[in-house]
Amino acid sequence: MPRVLHIEDDPANRLLVRKLLTPAGFEVVDAVDGLDGIRKALAERPDLVLVDIAIPGLDGYEVTLRLRAEPSLRGLPIVAITAEGNRDASLAVGCDGFLQKPIDARSFADTVRGYLEGRRERAEPDAENEQLRLQTQRIVSHLEQKVAELLAANKRLLELDQAKKEFYRNISHELATPMTPIVGYLKLLVDGELGELATPQSKALRAMDDCVQRLRRLIDALLDVTALETGKMRFAYRDYDLADLVRDAIGRQPAFDDGRMRLVADLPKRGTLTGSGDVERLGRAIDQLLDNATKFTPAGGTVGVRARRLASGHLELCIADTGPGITTEKTRRLFEPFYQGDGSPTRTHGGTGIGLAIVRGVAHGHGGDVRFASPANEEILGVPLNGTAFYVILPERAAPLASDPFSTRVLAS
Repeated sequence: MPRVLHIEDDPANRLLVRKLLTPAGFEVVDAVDGLDGIRKALAERPDLVLVDIAIPGLDGYEVTLRLRAEPSLRGLPIVAITAEGNRDASLAVGCDGFLQKPIDARSFADTVRGYLEGRRERAEPDAENEQLRLQTQRIVSHLEQKVAELLAANKRLLELDQAKKEFYRNISHELATPMTPIVGYLKLLVDGELGELATPQSKALRAMDDCVQRLRRLIDALLDVTALETGKMRFAYRDYDLADLVRDAIGRQPAFDDGRMRLVADLPKRGTLTGSGDVERLGRAIDQLLDNATKFTPAGGTVGVRARRLASGHLELCIADTGPGITTEKTRRLFEPFYQGDGSPTRTHGGTGIGLAIVRGVAHGHGGDVRFASPANEEILGVPLNGTAFYVILPERAAPLASDPFSTRVLAS
């Protein structure tokens, strides 16, 4: 059964051709625009192509030129079927025939069969050369227009992206403002500064305080990531001890307190991993890495933490787990703000997709780097950790990088 590819954007015309050709023993494949037609011609390998000239995207002339340049489609009959096209132009760009709309329903199937059997129309040489010149000029003009449209669209996307960043920054500030008195007064209540509390009241306030602290950390994270994206983040450097920052972050992780998973920590004694940096932001970056590890490690699994000084003098923090690891297709966007491997409402794991972007920004803001390996080949205190391992490398004294702050290296696994 001969297969005919019909490239036509008008559904009524597609239906008419199908009704005329199918009873006559043809298989008809429809394409709705020029790009769709090219894809289906390469995939379906039709015996003949019917192409309308006035189709969206690439028009019929451009589609014909593209198909004629494909070695695998050499000899394929292409017939223009149009109400607006020019016969000489159609033949000049490579069509083997030209059918004017409206088509003759009684003879249409026989006409198509004639092209399958070898019928060909040819333009006069002089007319063909002139039409090729005109079509070349028109195609160049069309490409110029498309380039201008793409540039305008790209400019609009950049403007929208900047507006999105400003919106997140502004809304984060608006949320942070009322949080200050809420946190303050709640602490006064919890501490009993505003009067003695009954046991049920105390429990309720502690539960509220936990939720408020989570909300505050989320707002701080939003402020951090929008400041990083807009280039407005400022770091306040002072002395710190990396091992102490890690111990504090571990203490903020409920997963280790309730026994859902095992913690293995290799941390040296105080005073051996001193450096200079933004203590608050480093603490939040460590929180994000621990949140990530505990979130994706199944109950009963293990999270390992190690802090040490490298031979180069740099400080290294490693946080590894026994989770499922990260698939290759997700690693390319892992550190993009707001990206989540599963962003659907039914996703298994919560979160906003900004944690790793913050880790990267904070590390680079200190002149350091972030690397990861998945599957990992890590061992901490003799415990194998083969899920994912993140490594934050920090100089002893902060020295922000002049290079792209959004590049991140991946360790070979």
